[in-house]
Amino acid sequence: MNLASPISGIMDAFNNGKIGSMIAVEGGHSMDSRLGVLRMFYDMGVRYMTLTHSCNTPWADNSYVDDDVPILNLTAYGEMVVKEMNRLGMLVDLSHVSHGVMNRAIEVSRAPVIFSHSSAYSVFTHNRNVPDDTLDRVKANGGVVMVNFYNGFIAQNASGATIDDVAAHINHIAKRIGPDYVGIGGDYDGVSQMPAGLEDVSKYPDLIDYLQNEDPALWTDENLQKLAGLNLIRVFKKAEEVRDSLAHEQPYQYWIPEEDLNAVDDENLWKCRTLLDNSSPSMIGELVVDK
Repeated sequence: MNLASPISGIMDAFNNGKIGSMIAVEGGHSMDSRLGVLRMFYDMGVRYMTLTHSCNTPWADNSYVDDDVPILNLTAYGEMVVKEMNRLGMLVDLSHVSHGVMNRAIEVSRAPVIFSHSSAYSVFTHNRNVPDDTLDRVKANGGVVMVNFYNGFIAQNASGATIDDVAAHINHIAKRIGPDYVGIGGDYDGVSQMPAGLEDVSKYPDLIDYLQNEDPALWTDENLQKLAGLNLIRVFKKAEEVRDSLAHEQPYQYWIPEEDLNAVDDENLWKCRTLLDNSSPSMIGELVVDK
């Protein structure tokens, strides 16, 4: 396996029979609201970051805010985070953010965005999934939505979820905005349940076969190649082209306003801290089910 930094690294690994692996940061809380830390992440090899995880950052709402009234949406500082990610060539990952943040981040971003592990809200109404109006924006932006397999995000009957449920999400996105804007984001590394027929990564060929057998007109060999990875590669390549076009732009050097920092309390931020033991059982469930 190779560490893939520029887009060429992914293709070099593939052409040599290896896997190209990208480094990601899951949760913008990790940058501590400091653009200098974001730049440090990029220098260390990070190539995409979700703006939030299971908590709000002081500049963006996470997906569970959709249950209530938006607190922050994407603040002016959050917009600068998106723009600085564009300048660096780091992919803006909108999995885990609220509906409002999804739409505003797409409006602000100068490069295509990704949803690294989110499914279709119209197929199953869960906050972690992408509503149709946002799917339309993804198409206009040139981004990609990579479908999550976790039972709790794809089916009402989580214990009875199957490969058919995953196919329904993939098909909805492909039919709504086209096969150029959908991918696979299995999320095998930390959830408690996977659908029958997709228990592990060895089942990916079964999913490909299932889709093509179900709708061969839609899922041609060319479109299946896009689904399996070429759509993400296209987005990553475009993000690097945007980065190169912004080479003249100076780094964003602004401090986050103090009132924004005070908008998110310590109890909320605790929800995003990784636990290494069972010292806080109240948080275990959320961390297990919402990777």
